[in-house]
Amino acid sequence: MLISALAALVCWAGGRGQQPQLLEVPGIAPSALKRLPLDAESQAALEKSFKARDFKRAEIILLKGLERTPKSPQLLTLVGGVFFLDGEYLNSAVAMKKADALAPLDDRSRFTLAMAYVTLNHRDWARPELEKLAGSDPQNAIYPYWLSRLDYDAMDFNSAVRHAQKALELNPDFLKAYDNLGLCYEALGQYERAIQAYSKAVRLSQKDRSCSPWPSLDFGALLVKLDRLGAAEESLKQSLACDPKFPRAHYQMGLLLEKQRNDDQAISELKRAAALDPGYADPHYLLGRIYQRQGDKQKAAEALSNFQQLKKAESRQRPR
Repeated sequence: MLISALAALVCWAGGRGQQPQLLEVPGIAPSALKRLPLDAESQAALEKSFKARDFKRAEIILLKGLERTPKSPQLLTLVGGVFFLDGEYLNSAVAMKKADALAPLDDRSRFTLAMAYVTLNHRDWARPELEKLAGSDPQNAIYPYWLSRLDYDAMDFNSAVRHAQKALELNPDFLKAYDNLGLCYEALGQYERAIQAYSKAVRLSQKDRSCSPWPSLDFGALLVKLDRLGAAEESLKQSLACDPKFPRAHYQMGLLLEKQRNDDQAISELKRAAALDPGYADPHYLLGRIYQRQGDKQKAAEALSNFQQLKKAESRQRPR
């Protein structure tokens, strides 16, 4: 299918609650453009818009083409991929489902559909798509990995472990699968196994040029929980070295400093986390706790009020 030529490649950050990230958008092949039910002028304009990464313009061209040929699965899958790249996840899912009703989606398009559902907080809709993909391509590690992620969100941690292990059987160097396996073992209270999984993820991340901050963050957060504060600090510093603007690493560093009763530095880290992610509730709760301990009732009340408001907003966006 044409979406394969567009190569709407997406991944999911190792930790929780993140949006899909665009990895690559090479231009669509001219030979694929010629197979679209578009006139030569529209084909040229579409190729130009892809080269410029002007997804809005590409959407307009493709939608005009669909007005003339509404039952073209090629146009529908392509516009679905462009919608995804443009962050229009609902439109992406609608286009992909319309295409699927006309002709079975290719694997990349079905994966794009599944990722659109995940981003829309419809894990229940994503699961059957990923199960179809796992059945059609049983050697692809990305599908059991994603099923593990869905199991984790559903708090079915034993199933999440099995799917993560399957992903690692297929790809022993799958960084995100090790990180998710660590999350699952941690949720099950199997901390030493979690430490082993996180350690492997961290080692793989250090070899990776992209240097994901998530494995070191998840590892550091577990070590903070276990009061292994020296090792936790080192891990959190590694996370921040990968991404100095990572709000969750700043929050965990604040939590660590609060445990050490280093309140001034803790407050600074927590304020940094809250500023980097205005929708992040946890820093406000910890700030309230510190202010309360310091006897500053007004600041404590403000921080806890902010926490409650953000938690209410967060609850309306939880996965379904």
